[in-house]
Amino acid sequence: MSSASAPGKIILFGEHAVVYSRPALAVPVLQVHADAAADLTTDDEADKRIRTDLGEKDWRSRIFIEAPDIGLFSTLDALLSDQTPHPLAAVIINVFQFLGITTPPAIRIRVTSSIPVASGLGSGAAVSVALIRALASAVQRPLSDDQVNVLAYEIEKLHHGTPSGIDNSVVTYAMPVYFVRGQPIETLRVGAPFTLVIGYTGVSAPTKESVGDVRKLWEADKPRWEKVFDQVGEIAQGARAAIETGNTSALGPLMDANHALLQALTVSSVELDQLVLAAKAVGAEGAKLSGGGRGGNMIALVASEKAEAVATALRSAGARSTITTTIQ
Repeated sequence: MSSASAPGKIILFGEHAVVYSRPALAVPVLQVHADAAADLTTDDEADKRIRTDLGEKDWRSRIFIEAPDIGLFSTLDALLSDQTPHPLAAVIINVFQFLGITTPPAIRIRVTSSIPVASGLGSGAAVSVALIRALASAVQRPLSDDQVNVLAYEIEKLHHGTPSGIDNSVVTYAMPVYFVRGQPIETLRVGAPFTLVIGYTGVSAPTKESVGDVRKLWEADKPRWEKVFDQVGEIAQGARAAIETGNTSALGPLMDANHALLQALTVSSVELDQLVLAAKAVGAEGAKLSGGGRGGNMIALVASEKAEAVATALRSAGARSTITTTIQ
């Protein structure tokens, strides 16, 4: 049995603009995580029979996947029957292709996650990273973080269409990152710890849809939205400087400004705006949506002693759940 785990993530600044090569900041959320276990079944006679009698294709029927959180109990071949493969099936196929393993042994895989799906916490990336590592370990071919990141990014394309690459990066390396598409990721040095309260709207909002809608806006009026993306990028650069120098009080106004730009991009929602206002009303230093928008999560920068009050206010304003995390 081999097991692996990967954290969730939250975007601090730069969502959507990051797709257009502006910088973004994201941090791991260790309070939520995805787990994968791969039980490699040794059956020499069955393996020999597959290789000599049934043909290479049939090994797919001997890999069984359990994902109770989404009610999935299936063999690999069943998940490959549709034109677009299930993301879990794509992970398995890609890992074995990457490793050059043409006929894997029988494997039973179990995947669980404490990360809400389509919530902006990187559920898809965390599941992919945990499963990639568990599979590689099961066949005794461990992968480097860089290799895991490349494989996870391919699966992100299934989840998001045109992913920024930030989810798989921060989840893989489990460190705060500064990210510009097409450039090497940079890990952040946190000059002073700061506390965030994350409020989950309870509204499932696939990132692929909001990313697609922003692209339609951009294609219709590129000069206008390029200016907005520039503003978002400047905010992210300012936030990096504030984090690395420990000037965390500067982050609040930057969050407020970033949220206003995301509203202009039409990716906020009534639920997100209500939570942002509720957090500010009880003393949050700044607040904004996080991730794709239209639902999912918002984040509030708070003094540590006000975290519980802000969390309570968010739940009273409709948050399905809250998470308090310290970035350090």
